[in-house]
Amino acid sequence: MFKIGELAEQCNISADTLRFYEKNGLFQASQRTSAGYRLYTQADKSRLEFILTSKSVGFSLKEIADLLSINLDKSNRTCADAKQLVDDKLDQVREKLAELKRLESSLKSLSDTCCGGSESALHCTILDALANKNTPH
Repeated sequence: MFKIGELAEQCNISADTLRFYEKNGLFQASQRTSAGYRLYTQADKSRLEFILTSKSVGFSLKEIADLLSINLDKSNRTCADAKQLVDDKLDQVREKLAELKRLESSLKSLSDTCCGGSESALHCTILDALANKNTPH
């Protein structure tokens, strides 16, 4: 059995992070001592590691909860259930990447219009484009 600080240390997180996952329903102590201290099992540690790994690849708390529900009921769920969650997240990431590429292109165009010289910014093409809403798309 692990106390909260021990489990947090073994998983390289703070006890506050662990409490946050508990507060959000992703995790809970298996037992409490008579004094109210949380106690965790090896299975609890495995669940926490699942949560942390899911978070590290970009899943939100809701998505992690969905993955956990599949993981806890594997015999009644399918690989397709898990794959759909991953594919949905992959689509979101691809959309964000496309948006970042559009932003990069716009910023590069803005930068390319400016000489970047030491003269006054009175006629700065970047400032003019932003003021006139003429940013490249």
